[in-house]
Amino acid sequence: MHVIASAGWLGLTLGLLALGITAATTGSAGTVEASVRAMKLFADWLLLPVAFLTLLSGLLLSLGTKWGLARYRWVYTKFWLTLATTTATVFALRPGVNSAVGAVAAGGPLPDAGDVLFGPAVSLSAYVFMTVISVLKPWGKTRRGRKRPQVFA
Repeated sequence: MHVIASAGWLGLTLGLLALGITAATTGSAGTVEASVRAMKLFADWLLLPVAFLTLLSGLLLSLGTKWGLARYRWVYTKFWLTLATTTATVFALRPGVNSAVGAVAAGGPLPDAGDVLFGPAVSLSAYVFMTVISVLKPWGKTRRGRKRPQVFA
């Protein structure tokens, strides 16, 4: 479930970036509006459920396997990056897309290309980084992971 949700989040973000690039580079007002409206649809209905599913499934997976949540640095890093990107989606990406839609729907130009480009570009970079560290599993154990487990009789 975690791999499917993570791959979905990566794909949605890649789609958002493609739509953002289209909105920022086209000369057609109709194409700009269609692109930002599609971005809003992705951001409002798909991105948050997939982000929360990724976060929850990753948390459950880490707590139910030998990797643990705080035993290995790569798992801990992925958890905090997932939490940060989910938070950024709520407080930065969605408001930026919503302001772009509002401006374009009112007949104006795209107010700031950064509103539709920056969030998806940063998110995509974070997700690719998290995918790489999931495969490579670098950095070893945390201080907590190096402690010997206590056995109680």
